[in-house]
Amino acid sequence: MMSTIGAIIGLLLSIFLIIKRIPIAYSLMIGAITGGLSGGLSLVDSVSVMVDGVKDITPAILRILAAGVLSGVLIKTGAAESISNTIVRKLGEKYVYMALALSTLLLCAIGVFIDVAIITVAPVALQIHKKCAIPIGRLLVVMVGGGKCGNIISPNPNTIIAVENFNAELYSTMYANLIPALIGLTFTVFVVAKIFPGEKEKNIGTGQSMVIDSSEADKNLPSFSTSIIGPIVTIILLALRPLCGVTVDPLIALPVGGLVGIVCMQRMYVFRESVEYGLSKMTSVAILLVGTGTIAGIIKASSMKDVIINLLSNSPLSEVFIAPISGILMSAATASSTAGATIASSSFAPTILATGVTALWGAAMVNSGATVLDHLPHGSFFHATGGSMDVTFKNRLKLIPYETLIGLVLALSTVGVYELNYYFNI
Repeated sequence: MMSTIGAIIGLLLSIFLIIKRIPIAYSLMIGAITGGLSGGLSLVDSVSVMVDGVKDITPAILRILAAGVLSGVLIKTGAAESISNTIVRKLGEKYVYMALALSTLLLCAIGVFIDVAIITVAPVALQIHKKCAIPIGRLLVVMVGGGKCGNIISPNPNTIIAVENFNAELYSTMYANLIPALIGLTFTVFVVAKIFPGEKEKNIGTGQSMVIDSSEADKNLPSFSTSIIGPIVTIILLALRPLCGVTVDPLIALPVGGLVGIVCMQRMYVFRESVEYGLSKMTSVAILLVGTGTIAGIIKASSMKDVIINLLSNSPLSEVFIAPISGILMSAATASSTAGATIASSSFAPTILATGVTALWGAAMVNSGATVLDHLPHGSFFHATGGSMDVTFKNRLKLIPYETLIGLVLALSTVGVYELNYYFNI
């Protein structure tokens, strides 16, 4: 077994390289090989451990590539935009924070990447900013909060990879985080939106109508009822195993949902474009996961997990917190919920299961923990979301404490629900 120091050196080097804008996959691979060598492994052994780490996540990569069909269909058909616009219009000006948070939550929950979900809703948010004079930063943090809530109950790569590494069920893990997601949504809308500094909005609650402008393109969007069919079909297929004992693998359920959705929306003419878009998004994730697999293999081969257990045993915290803490630490290292969940679940799953935590709750807690610090500046999420709302780098930094607070609420809520389930057999 290699030393913990080696693994830490590898992680720190990866972070440094990511900050220097070296491609994340390469940054992680360089960190992995450096960590292995500095931890006492030979060059041959270091490469072998890295390859083993990638092998462990290969099945998840296949399912993530398949998920691109549903994700691409939702974006390229306009279904995601239709869903978000409908929610905002239905809830109206009085519930503007709930409308934006719920829009990003739902888009993420049905399989849209969190950054893409926020970019999709951003034009609506900018209109709200102009009409109601609400600070842009407040609107963005509300959307981020909703996206984080949706991300822990979605068939997105972060959930798929955590489920795969824990050998859990996708649908059951998504369902397990439903209550934490609702708690996070409530906290975002009724606490974070209220404590965020800035001028008071002028028009909310005055009786003025907040009508979202409609362009010619908007008129060609599919209806809400047809837009939601694809995700519903996917969820039904995934739910067959826990409900009826019929197993439909996500490798099948996700593309079938996308295909049914595009047929119902009568948008077959954009099927090729949708699939190509989804594949391009998932290919970038797959490449990222190859890099995370290498560093995960190094961490798994090190004594880092033993060090964390010893630290927790000498603290008031229960060993149950290994799951969310590992997700937090790895998401901080990579500034990505996907990479964070990958490294944490690949490296710590056996240790977490050994504490008595079930596979389902191990995956759920790692997944929610990975949302706590996935918004740090050395990741793409920070810049993509800030750019979508024309927020400067300096002002984008000011949102980090509030985003972190929302992530902590999600992680602690998952732990709390697990404890209730354990003690009361709910």
